[in-house]
Amino acid sequence: MSDVTTISQALRSATQKLEFSSSARLDAELLLANSLDVARSDLYREPERILDRVLVKKFSALIRARGSGMPIPYLTGKAEFWSLEFEINTSVLIPRPETELLVEFALGVIPTRSARYIAELGTGSGAIAAALALARPASFIVAIDHSLPAVRLARRNLVRLGAINAGPTVANWLSPFAVRAFDFIVANPPYLAEIERCDVDSGVHYEPDDALYAGYDGLNALAAIIARAPSYLTQGGWLALEHGYAQGSKVRRLLKERGFKAASTIRDLNDRERVSFGHLR
Repeated sequence: MSDVTTISQALRSATQKLEFSSSARLDAELLLANSLDVARSDLYREPERILDRVLVKKFSALIRARGSGMPIPYLTGKAEFWSLEFEINTSVLIPRPETELLVEFALGVIPTRSARYIAELGTGSGAIAAALALARPASFIVAIDHSLPAVRLARRNLVRLGAINAGPTVANWLSPFAVRAFDFIVANPPYLAEIERCDVDSGVHYEPDDALYAGYDGLNALAAIIARAPSYLTQGGWLALEHGYAQGSKVRRLLKERGFKAASTIRDLNDRERVSFGHLR
């Protein structure tokens, strides 16, 4: 790409190099806009703007990385979730649109004005915690992750977004907390089965394994959370979990076995079972 000097030429050349991607043009635009630190729309205001050699080199490196399959959010260092922008790096999962279903359910259960104590397990970038904290300022969210790099990233995101009622902490699920500490527990834990490694999109290979895979059938983390949650929930407390589209019936069974009432599952926009929940009497 050394002969590329203008925005329009850079975009055209990059799009050709990214033919493998179904969104090649969009990928090129996002990466160039990020390199220039401008909005995508600005690229078309000055299509003949000459790019300096340093920027061209930087953009070329990003295109090569994208060509190898690295997801756009890891290349730009940011991702959107719940109409909020989050700093992202390879220590955490990239927030998925389907996870917004988990937030929607939680907000339907958590009172608007009354204070509630909420645990979010496996917070990663802090996306779920931030969405809940900003929408329910009277409540307090403990954003838990076993990964120190993830907790540091979540803290930066929560501070930048002004989610002052959310606090990230390093922990192995709920182990350091007092019994009956929370009114609501929400989690998007690892739920891919080991046998799915060969079937996932190439970009998933850049994401942290321990945030993706959970044993042979993908149920290890889900089962562990369901087993422990009743000890940490108040009377009438809720547990809501994101899971794989084929795991709904098994998660509902686990919830019922641990005494959760009204165990049910919500389907995502693709009509796949995605979020299961229950409450304690």
